[in-house]
Amino acid sequence: AILGPPEVNISSCPNCLNVTIKLPASHFRDKGKLLSLIDIYEELDYDITLKSQDGEHKRPRQRTTEEVFSVVIEELYPSRNYCLSVGVTASLNKNSVPSPWKCVTADSEAQQGYHEAAVAGAVCVSLIIAAVLKCVHAAGFIFPKFSLPQTLV
Repeated sequence: AILGPPEVNISSCPNCLNVTIKLPASHFRDKGKLLSLIDIYEELDYDITLKSQDGEHKRPRQRTTEEVFSVVIEELYPSRNYCLSVGVTASLNKNSVPSPWKCVTADSEAQQGYHEAAVAGAVCVSLIIAAVLKCVHAAGFIFPKFSLPQTLV
């Protein structure tokens, strides 16, 4: 039997990827009930292969006893595109089909507070401009309170 491809979903986090893996379904039944791969093998190994502009990197093999589980891949470069594929094998069955490649861009730390920082910066610049205009007005350079003598005009 060939272990089919797992279902993989990826979401990005700051400098990391959150990968949710759902093991493939089996076709074996016991007393009419469809058995999961965990029911059959008790534990499975999975490999995550990660591709980026730096090349392809196979992460160390991990083991699971859950049908659906999550893995966080950390220490990634921000704003870089990453693609990954997951393969599942059992101790008694090394025949498997890996998941199709899925791609996502890793978030950067700076993007988290970007909107708030932009608004705060705009408010600060507006206050500085208002203060400069008030000083220029108080000095009489704009909208003077008295008119200049005819000889200076």
